[in-house]
Amino acid sequence: MKNLQPAKLWNYFHEITQIPRPSKKEEKVIAYLKSFSEKHQLDYKIDDAGNVLICKSATPGFENAKRIILQAHMDMVCEKNSDIDFNFETQPINSYIDGDFVKAHGTTLGGDNGIGMAMMLSVLSADDLQHPALECLFTVDEETGLTGAFALDNNLLHGEVLINLDSEDDGVIFIGCAGGIDTTATLSYTEEISPEGYFAFSVSVSGLKGGHSGDDIHRGLGNANKLLNRYLWNLNKKTDLRLHSFNGGNLRNAIPREATATVSVPWSEKENVRVELNHYIADIEKEFGEVEPMLKISLESEKLPEKVIDKKSSDKLLNALYACPHGVKSMSKDMPGLVETSTNLASVKMKPDNKILITTSQRSSVETSKHDIAHQVESVFLLAGAEVTHGDGYPGWKPNIKSDILKKAEESYARLFDEEAQIRAIHAGLECGLFLEKYPHLDMISIGPQMYGVHSPDERLSISSTQKCWTWLVEILSVMK
Repeated sequence: MKNLQPAKLWNYFHEITQIPRPSKKEEKVIAYLKSFSEKHQLDYKIDDAGNVLICKSATPGFENAKRIILQAHMDMVCEKNSDIDFNFETQPINSYIDGDFVKAHGTTLGGDNGIGMAMMLSVLSADDLQHPALECLFTVDEETGLTGAFALDNNLLHGEVLINLDSEDDGVIFIGCAGGIDTTATLSYTEEISPEGYFAFSVSVSGLKGGHSGDDIHRGLGNANKLLNRYLWNLNKKTDLRLHSFNGGNLRNAIPREATATVSVPWSEKENVRVELNHYIADIEKEFGEVEPMLKISLESEKLPEKVIDKKSSDKLLNALYACPHGVKSMSKDMPGLVETSTNLASVKMKPDNKILITTSQRSSVETSKHDIAHQVESVFLLAGAEVTHGDGYPGWKPNIKSDILKKAEESYARLFDEEAQIRAIHAGLECGLFLEKYPHLDMISIGPQMYGVHSPDERLSISSTQKCWTWLVEILSVMK
């Protein structure tokens, strides 16, 4: 990234990629921000949750302007390809340039939201920009629960305008976002001795794009858990299938890319297993070939495990996973093209003590609909005899089309690029809803450069769009008198 412009911005982004910062483990990046503040003689605060607030005085002529809050989160989604040996807690991201994009080798890049952080650091360290007094807020643990935003003290911020830098679409001003809630189910089972005369094999789904469970949910991408379960469910109808294990997906906010199960069937059904799989692959390729060209479903013979999940429990699991909704439930009636409500069947994991943990997440811009889809998911797993719990959830952000910062951002964009910015709400969860709950007076927008494949190893950040977004941000700050 040494030759990219503006050099300062890309240098900060590179430095951030070298700091391990998984969700809930942001100690190293907090220390980095503390050191940055001291180096540049800027006032800073670190609250009990780990959120960092760095303040900068107004430049001459802006002393009476409204104080501006710039905001981004520190943590990153840590996803990697299964064939990559990588420790997100200790290793720096191995990034590279491919045309107009910055990418990472086999892992998430952390452009979400490292580039937002880099923009804020660039503003804070600059001596040639015009701007009002600034409060730059770096929050922790956005990706796994908005923990930092939840813990934010009601008296920490004094600004009147907030610009969130956690969006991922070029030339778009976001003025609203979905609220969300997690639903988890725990299914207990007993172990049985594997029956004799059975053929064991593993089935794996891989090569899917994955992506953000909110921002990408409308794209109709494959869900590895659903695809794997569909094959097993149909096979279970035709033979005495015994389930040994099922593991798929990782994070609640990522569409699962990979899943694998180990099962066994009577030896007499061995050939039928392959035949059924070939038929299934042909069907799936017809359904998903356009959106998932790298989809791979493979079968490998395995040594027969000593134990299997009891038949009643495995049937309940396969039925529940089949019935569990995934994807878009409804579209917005107010904003054409906006997903209103969705759900993500995120992960299925074997746990100690004969437990299977199923993790899902629900999103909606309508609070009652958010709870409705969460209850729908809950009912599926209750029917299967599972224990079901819900997370605390977080609120959405209701759009304000009369916003002053929205108007200034629109005008700045048109002046710079001779075209109109798009005004949208986003189906992903942003911290803005929580900020508005704590600070109802805030006038907010969210902007950011173009990114693709976030929350997956295919994540890529557009260089030209980043340059454009930086120019736009500088212009917005310069007109906030």
